[in-house]
Amino acid sequence: MVTARKLSKFNTKTFLSTSDGGRKIEAFHRKRTIFAQGDPSDAVFYIREGKVRLIVVSKNGKEATLGILNKGDFFGEGCLAGQTLRLSSATAMTDCSVMKIDKKYMMEVLHQEHALSDMFVAYLLTRNIRHEEDLVDQLFNSSEKRLARMLILLAHFGKDGKPESVIPKMSQEMLAEMVGTTRSRVSLFMNRFRKSGFIHYHAGDRLQVHSSLLNVVLHD
Repeated sequence: MVTARKLSKFNTKTFLSTSDGGRKIEAFHRKRTIFAQGDPSDAVFYIREGKVRLIVVSKNGKEATLGILNKGDFFGEGCLAGQTLRLSSATAMTDCSVMKIDKKYMMEVLHQEHALSDMFVAYLLTRNIRHEEDLVDQLFNSSEKRLARMLILLAHFGKDGKPESVIPKMSQEMLAEMVGTTRSRVSLFMNRFRKSGFIHYHAGDRLQVHSSLLNVVLHD
């Protein structure tokens, strides 16, 4: 049984970048599964480097992308609220470095260390706001605006620090799933964005997003 030790000088950055008996850092190569839908839900994960895709598969085999997570994001925290089995799968979109924190250990540290609990609660509230914004976007905006907003979010525009304007390779089918439209519509809009100079492709189909794409989102 792993028991969290009270740290005399707790530092969240140190906690999320070092290993001990209750947490460990794991490397996942691109396309490797971190956990699968239906697996036991027994740990929380924190992304130190890379991008992670959350996927759910229906009983008839239809796959949907729930979201793309980035450096600094937590996932798998449903175990803290009594979730016993994973409701989705998590796959590395790029080579990733991920901190895995045992459920019991995470709960003990959250109770003991206010710095971590404050950070974790702030993260969950921010993500909840993002989900509300996604719902409003889905209900009221055109599929072209939704695609533009998705690309901007993937490129980290509006976040602290420099924007990560080059997005790892993503299929148009995946973008269509996330936006809630068809692949043909995504193809149409992506060509329009490219011709307007909002995006352009690098070798290997890596996509660069320019801040000017905000004009599509803000234009009424």
